[in-house]
Amino acid sequence: MTTTHTRGAGHVAQRVITFTVLGIAALAIAAPFLWIFRGAISPSDAELYRLPPTLFPSSATLANFGKVTTQVPYFHFILNSLIVAGTITVAQLITCSTAGYAFARLRFPGKNIAFALVIGSLMIPLQVTIVPLFLVMSKLGLTNTLWALILPGVFSAFGVFLLRQHFLSLPAELEEAAKLDGAGSARTFFQVMLPLSGPALATLGILTFTYWWNDLLLPLVMINDTETQTLPVGLVLLAGRFSTGSLGTIAAGITMAIIPVLLVFLVAQRYIVQSIASSGLKL
Repeated sequence: MTTTHTRGAGHVAQRVITFTVLGIAALAIAAPFLWIFRGAISPSDAELYRLPPTLFPSSATLANFGKVTTQVPYFHFILNSLIVAGTITVAQLITCSTAGYAFARLRFPGKNIAFALVIGSLMIPLQVTIVPLFLVMSKLGLTNTLWALILPGVFSAFGVFLLRQHFLSLPAELEEAAKLDGAGSARTFFQVMLPLSGPALATLGILTFTYWWNDLLLPLVMINDTETQTLPVGLVLLAGRFSTGSLGTIAAGITMAIIPVLLVFLVAQRYIVQSIASSGLKL
């Protein structure tokens, strides 16, 4: 009886410690977002410098959200970001799923070498290739267009790796049954394997959309026209020259930019956990 009671008390203590640590971590992650939202509803920048700091401003206001749309073409920036991030997401789902399936299930000469080159490209940061990339886009006459942002992102080595691991985790008996029914590789992929890849595709879609929604470097380099810029650059424009813009207005713009991605992530987060867990089952 004493041993059972001791084990039960130890289990409860372990759960309390676990939830305490997770709670502290969650609070640390959420604190910057709460602070940004607090700044967005503050009537003046002085509220952000008050000591001691308070959780809520003295008088909340939504005026900063209105100022965002009057100072810059904010909704135009959102439309450009949706076009860029949405197009790249769809393109990567197509290219990465087909390439991932080929590396996982098909046999062809040089497959291992090609896959090693794809994985090796993950070690090359975008900053290293930005100059030659700009020269290529300039020669093609695509600078100051959204195509200069879309074309570099239609393929992802990480996406290929993620979907390859997913396809490797699926039972080989599914393909064998499809072949017995007379299905070729293309039909097996589209009618058997792809319908089972919803969580992995959703994960890649969320990660891809979030990355390109937040990308700042490529628009800064490729685009000079304000009307063609994306949302991250628009947030920089809110700061004004020499960072003289209102902090409340900037915080409101950031809040409006975070909300869509945050909602998508909260709705589909279970797919991310499920996909990453399954992709690691077979290497």
